[in-house]
Amino acid sequence: MLYSALINVMVKAARRAGRSLKRDLGEIEHLQVSLKGPANFVSLADKRAEEMLYTDLEKARPGYGFLGEEGGRREGSDKSHTWIVDPLDGTTNFLHGIPQFAISIGLLREDTVIAGVIYNPANDELYIAERGKGAFLNDQRLRVAGRRQLNECVVACGLPHIGRGNHQLALQEMAALQSKVAGFRRFGAASLDLAFVAAGRLDGYWERNLQPWDLAAGLLMIREAGGTVSGIQGNDDPLQTGHVVGGNEFVHGELIKILKPLGQ
Repeated sequence: MLYSALINVMVKAARRAGRSLKRDLGEIEHLQVSLKGPANFVSLADKRAEEMLYTDLEKARPGYGFLGEEGGRREGSDKSHTWIVDPLDGTTNFLHGIPQFAISIGLLREDTVIAGVIYNPANDELYIAERGKGAFLNDQRLRVAGRRQLNECVVACGLPHIGRGNHQLALQEMAALQSKVAGFRRFGAASLDLAFVAAGRLDGYWERNLQPWDLAAGLLMIREAGGTVSGIQGNDDPLQTGHVVGGNEFVHGELIKILKPLGQ
């Protein structure tokens, strides 16, 4: 399938960094048995992947700004374009050898995400989206699921862990929804949760306290697959608030009705 020059740049960068992460994943199994554990190794893998992405993207589009999870913001001469990059979304999964992690690259023009790539090197699933041109998984066009009954829907969420987030609120949200849906899932990589909604694998997804690099590519993915995505207030920008709800128009609306009052 023919993609734009911009998407080709992003895919090439994601695949090169992905090869590095896949090699590193193979080492994790050996490190699990050591007393020290693989945490330091994973931190290095994360930083190495981000530097590879920065190098490739900067070479292809000199002057674009860069916002990465590891290295923070790097200003460019072109103030209207910024790469928003997570070199390893799902670090805890990766740390445990669980093949549910991804490289996420979004491109922001002014205040609008215009292109996104999410790549899981463990299973070679490549999601791409470009504003106004649709969303694809390995060249297959994506559409959000069409279910319009919550009791038929499988919904994913993020769960705060030790030292993170509002545990009490998360329990309230789950309690409010668990009698209304067909199933909950917690996969541990926000970018892939968003991509799964775009692919119709999940009917809906919500999470609080995320960062722009978790969200940028996935927000566009859902919208280009015909879905609706916003903050938990329903009309706010997840890139600003860090809170996200996505699904088809019906599921998105139902989740907002249930979740919005709980956080107020």
